[in-house]
This record gives sequence, structure tokens and C-alpha cells, in this order.
Amino acid sequence: MDTSENSTSSGAGPDDGIPKAARTRPRGWRRWAMDTRPLRRPAYRRLWSSTIVTAVGSQLTAVAVPKQIYDITGSSAWVGYASLAGLLPLMVFALWGGAVADSMDRRTLMLITNTGIAVTSLLFWVQAVTGLDSVAVLMVLLALQQAFFGLNSPARNASIARLVPAGELAAANALGSTVMQTGLVAGPLLAGALIPVVGLAELYLIDALALCVTVWAVARLPSLPPLTTPAAGRLAGWREVAAGFRYISLHKVLLLSFLADIIAMVLGMPRALFPQLAAETYAPYGEGLALGLLFAAIPVGAVLGGLFSGTFSRARRHGLMVIVAVVGWGVAVTGFGLSTSLWWAVAFLAVAGAADMVSMVFRGAILLSAATDEMRGRMQGVFTVVVAGGPRLADVLHGTAGSAFGPRAAVAGGGLLVVTATLLLAMATPALRRYRV
Repeated sequence: MDTSENSTSSGAGPDDGIPKAARTRPRGWRRWAMDTRPLRRPAYRRLWSSTIVTAVGSQLTAVAVPKQIYDITGSSAWVGYASLAGLLPLMVFALWGGAVADSMDRRTLMLITNTGIAVTSLLFWVQAVTGLDSVAVLMVLLALQQAFFGLNSPARNASIARLVPAGELAAANALGSTVMQTGLVAGPLLAGALIPVVGLAELYLIDALALCVTVWAVARLPSLPPLTTPAAGRLAGWREVAAGFRYISLHKVLLLSFLADIIAMVLGMPRALFPQLAAETYAPYGEGLALGLLFAAIPVGAVLGGLFSGTFSRARRHGLMVIVAVVGWGVAVTGFGLSTSLWWAVAFLAVAGAADMVSMVFRGAILLSAATDEMRGRMQGVFTVVVAGGPRLADVLHGTAGSAFGPRAAVAGGGLLVVTATLLLAMATPALRRYRV
């Protein structure tokens, strides 16, 4: 087996079997193109390659579930209830899954949970082809799927630090985030094209088959047992989850990285106002066109940021990069709120997406490098909860503010609050801006 597959520490040396010529600083266009050094490591390459298929496949189910619920009920309210039905299991099992990921072999946990997600997708297909037409069954399956995802995500993300050295964590996060953001764009487009051709049920089946690729790729990873021996005979429980929160409170850099993301997503994610802006401000361009462009702009910007991640992924001042990225997000959202032209609005949202990519890359790298291995799963569990919960809180906040002050004022005000709060955080707590990998 390749020596890189047996790496058990993110502190591995920069060589790790990579030829010296491959480790020299890139020149020409390679300086700004995506940093692909982590893909030279077979174990990480297998983990990353599996996401290429599942990033799109998961979006097929993400489109099919609300579409089927709407077809059954004719009510958008039920679509919203289904989203909430999946949120609570995701948050609970992500926190618990982080503790479990710190107490058992992470490859084994990923095998179990990816298999569970695949079986759930298969059950989605069964209920669709049998014409069950039960919203209750769909919501139970959605809750089960999100529970498995909550258990899976911390183990998957925490494993990256065992597969690449510390100097490549930012590049590895950029590679993974770019694939996921590409799935957010390509998946819904593919679903829209496939539904009239193959039907709704087959989207679930395609997702289930794609997940089989993930299970196969994970099975070929090296074993990833805990570096410290957990308590004999004890399964991780809420005491271990609480220990994770205590760990965050005692490590200021980790706490600040979470706060930066909460500031950006809760105060500055304006997606709840996209329909109103499309219907009012950008109606002359065509409401349907405007709505589609607004929803697509942020992930497209994030993908572009990932493709050109060589311009920033080698930076060593990870904390400062998070601050700059969140401020950039706030400035871009403010510009979006002030725009009356649809094309300027889309441009500002794309810039916001690129800034969010930078933030994701370095926040993820901080979580993997600043936390010890026995705590990485729990840190990733909290990260999953913040990423899932922040935008949903923003939907409530921006929806309320948009009704009270108008959508453009709410968006611009939120962007300014992001800039102000982030700068105050950076000035009051120098630990984040001084943090280096």
C-alpha cells in the first residue's frame, strides 16, 4: 500500500513521497489555477473522486423530494414542513456523529452511513414506483436520510487531515468545496432535464446507484482508527458531545471561526428575499429568468472561486483570510442589495459566492489543523450544524426584515451588519487574524 495512505497525522512532512519537482512552487498560469497537490495522494484522491458522482446524485434527490411532495399536496407549505423535518435529525445526529467519529474507525463509520444513505434513496425509489403518494412516508424517509448524513459528514470531513499534510489542507478543502458547489449547479439542471424524460422515480434510483460508487471508494481507504484509545466498551454519547463544546470554548481560534461563519450566514444570506426581488425589482427582466439567475449566482461564483483557488489556497495566514473573505461577502451582499440592474445583482452575488468559497476553504482548514485528532469529528459535527442552521435562521431574519423595511433595504442592511460585526470581531479578538497554519 502507498505510504501516503498510511498517514496518521496532518502534521506529516511536505515531502510524503511526492517528487521534489512536483513540490516546487508553480509558475505561470498554474499559480492561480486550482491547487491539485492533494490529488497526488491516492487515499485522498479516492475520497474526493467519490464526491464527483454523489455531489450531483444527491441534488437529484434534493429536487425530487420537494417536487413529489408538491405534486401530492399542491402546497408549498408542505414543502417547507418537509425541509424542517429533515433539519432536526441532521443537527442532532451531526453533533452525535462527531463524537462517534472520534471514538471509532472513521472509515467504518463512513461505510455504515453511506450504505444507509444509499438504502434510503432506494426506499425513496420504491415508494415512488409503487405510487404510495404518502407525504408522511416521504418525511420519515427524509428525516432518516438526513440523520445518516449527519452521522456521515463529520467522519468524512475529519478524515481529510489524516490523508493530506497540514500544508495541503486548504487545497483539499478547495477541491472538495468546488465539487459540492458544482453539484449545486449541475444537479438541479440535470434533474429538470431528466424528469420529463425518465420520470421522477428514476432520480432516486440514479442517486442510489451513485452512492454505491461512494461506498466502493470508501471501502478502499486505509483504516482510520482513533489515534488515542477511547474508553473501553463505551459508545460515544452526549457527554462526549458536551466535551466537544467545552473544547471549542477553551480554544479561541475555533470559537472565532464558528462565529465568523454565523455572522456571514445569519446576517448576510439573502436567499429568502430572492422571490420578492425577482417579482418586484427585477420583474422587467422576466420574473422566472431573474429568480433562476439569483439562485444560481452564488454557487456559480463559488465554483469559479474554486477553479482559481491557486490564487489563495497556499496562504498560511488562515485566520486573516477568513476575516477578509467574510468582509468581502458582506460588501458583495451590500452591493447586491443596492443594485437595480439584474446583471449587476448577479455579478455581486457571484463575487459573494467566490468570497464564501475562500471562507469555507480556510475555516475548514482551521478546524482540521487547530483541533487535535481526537476532537476533529466533534468540531466537524458542530460545523455541519452551523452550515445547515445558519442559512435557515437567515431565511427567518431576512424574510421578517424584508416585510418590515423592503427587500433591498433588508439585504443591504444585512451586508453592512456583516462587515461591521466582522471588523469588530477581528479588532476585539486578535487570535483569529494572527492564526497561521
